[in-house]
Amino acid sequence: MKAADELNLPRALRAAFKRIDRLIDALVDPARREKTALMLLAAYAVIWTLYGVVAKAGQDVQFDAAELVAWSHHAAFGYSKHPPLAAWLLYAWFFVFPIRDWSYYLFTMIYVALGLWITWRLFALYLDPAKRVVALACLMLIPYFNLLSLRFDHNAALSTLWAATALCFVRSFDTRSPKWAALAGAAAALAMLGKYWSLFLLVGLAVAAMLDARRASYFRSPAPWITVGVGALALAPHLVWLVQHNFIPLTYAVDAHAVKILWHSLYAAAGFLAGGAGYAAVPVLLVLAFSRPSRAAFADMLLPSTPERRFAATAFWTMLLLPPVVAILFGFEINSLWTMSEFVLLPVVLLSSPMIDMSRRVMAPIVLAAVALPLVMLAASPGIAIGVHISGLHPTSTNAKLLAGRIEQEWQRSTDRPLRIVGGDFDLANVTVFYLPGQPSALPVLEPETVPWVTPERVEREGVAMVCYLNPGQHDCTLVIRMAIDKFIAHNPPSRRVEATVTPDFWGIAGKPTRYLIEIVPPKT
Repeated sequence: MKAADELNLPRALRAAFKRIDRLIDALVDPARREKTALMLLAAYAVIWTLYGVVAKAGQDVQFDAAELVAWSHHAAFGYSKHPPLAAWLLYAWFFVFPIRDWSYYLFTMIYVALGLWITWRLFALYLDPAKRVVALACLMLIPYFNLLSLRFDHNAALSTLWAATALCFVRSFDTRSPKWAALAGAAAALAMLGKYWSLFLLVGLAVAAMLDARRASYFRSPAPWITVGVGALALAPHLVWLVQHNFIPLTYAVDAHAVKILWHSLYAAAGFLAGGAGYAAVPVLLVLAFSRPSRAAFADMLLPSTPERRFAATAFWTMLLLPPVVAILFGFEINSLWTMSEFVLLPVVLLSSPMIDMSRRVMAPIVLAAVALPLVMLAASPGIAIGVHISGLHPTSTNAKLLAGRIEQEWQRSTDRPLRIVGGDFDLANVTVFYLPGQPSALPVLEPETVPWVTPERVEREGVAMVCYLNPGQHDCTLVIRMAIDKFIAHNPPSRRVEATVTPDFWGIAGKPTRYLIEIVPPKT
């Protein structure tokens, strides 16, 4: 019986459930489900893109996301903070599309939709058609796969890569096919090129394989060696780059996240698990509330009775629980946002037990919530945009477009040469570059090692526009910024300094004015 007929509901809600029933029918029908899933995910990407365009209309692109775009203009096998794949993806995207906020949001949501489609294929290995639909709906309800991914960074890049690696490795383990083994190696290499955090994915899959009852036949086959060989070959250029650059991204990771007090790492590890649980709470609670699993079902969920399901559970729990252990042992601080990629296997663990009921009465409310969420958020997006603007954001999030226009104007008043470099505070340099024509290079003056393509010689040859905040009551940047700027412009002609006040305006509502110092340093003739 259909869910709409089972429930005594108001007419509008009954109509909504009937539409959901039709959607579920199409998603479980072997003849229609793949096409329907693709259409659903395409609509999902479009709606969330529109949400991003409207809800963030009063904001500028986030500075970490802008930094990735700045990196993408300088092709390399590695960068000072992270491996290169995220920058490569953005280079390919913006080679076709203009560098605009809307196209950035479109890229992020198409990338998310691709990851959801890969998980849809992965779920087919473990779940019956009905549970497969609910599994997809569960991921669509996790903020990692919508709101948080609108800000593309190395964490957002991982979910799709982890899903692809898990799918290919499971197929390789089950079939020992050379094709799937090679794909698993290539996907694992791409995941590592996305972020070194993917090491926990590889360890999780390796532990699951070694503890599986089928391990003997797998390790006696060529499959694992093909996977390792292809992965090593794909990673080789980056590994050579790492050696040539003294493993600088690893040094950055250690310096950025090391803590000296055990309590700090314990607190961060607890926050990592608690935050991850909070992000996944809505779909998990919905499944538990509507399916009402027994104690036996809970036990079978945590300790699956079949080898296939036990493989997925072992990989999932290893990927989730190993990072806090490592962080505590080695004194690192970890962030709950880093659980973003680890939930691709959560629906398999949650739903694969045969003791979990998945009648239409259970399915329909969960699928309805997943379909309704982006529509509700899109309807609310104008109010969200106004509310965020009124409440106030950091100037970096609201002034970049206006500040970029002022920098370009002042540069053209000083020289007829094109603007090639913008320097200053890390956040200001990156976000203003995003909005400047010609995409000049960003120069974070306090960490110039992160942009090796901007040298003092290049600054001397091409000139630079420096920008920083003016503190209230002062007429200069902070001393440390000032010293760093002076170091870079020591051999350039005298600069021209301009104080500028920028006031964001959104739908006629003025924001808080912010004062900046713009220093135009012309090229040395």
